[in-house]
Amino acid sequence: MASTAVQAVSKTAVKTFRELHGVVVTAGLMDKTVKVRVGGQKWNKFLKKHFDDPKTHLVHDPANSLREGDVVAISPGWRESRSKRHVVKHIIAPGKGIPISDRPPIPPIEELIAEKDSKRAAKVERRELKAENKRVEAALGAAQRVTTTMQKELENMARILASKPANDASSA
Repeated sequence: MASTAVQAVSKTAVKTFRELHGVVVTAGLMDKTVKVRVGGQKWNKFLKKHFDDPKTHLVHDPANSLREGDVVAISPGWRESRSKRHVVKHIIAPGKGIPISDRPPIPPIEELIAEKDSKRAAKVERRELKAENKRVEAALGAAQRVTTTMQKELENMARILASKPANDASSA
């Protein structure tokens, strides 16, 4: 399992080369999720001019520590849900309200990866146990079918043997 954690960290290290900075637009409406607006520009070929083109991302906030107005650094991570594909790295500047020191800390990405790996390993283990139980139940079912078939065969033989001596005695 340690090797899978190292592989996951190395995979994530490759993916997290891009760090985006944005402002938290919506916080507190969804559990462990915030909406972050990231600035950007788009080139208009006809006018030959750049225009603002901000993007909004749903971002995974594992500790529910972000508030509206915070400036944060986010990075693309794994797919947390259908529309969440980014993870909070750290808070750059707090918004209005509660200072950063009074909020729950944001766990580092390595810790999130380790937690995700442990959950995945537990899921794989449960799946293997379930498959093993199904194989054992199938084997038991087959053994029971064989034993019932053997019992029927023995009963038939016993009936045949019980009827034969009566026929032998009458013919003698």
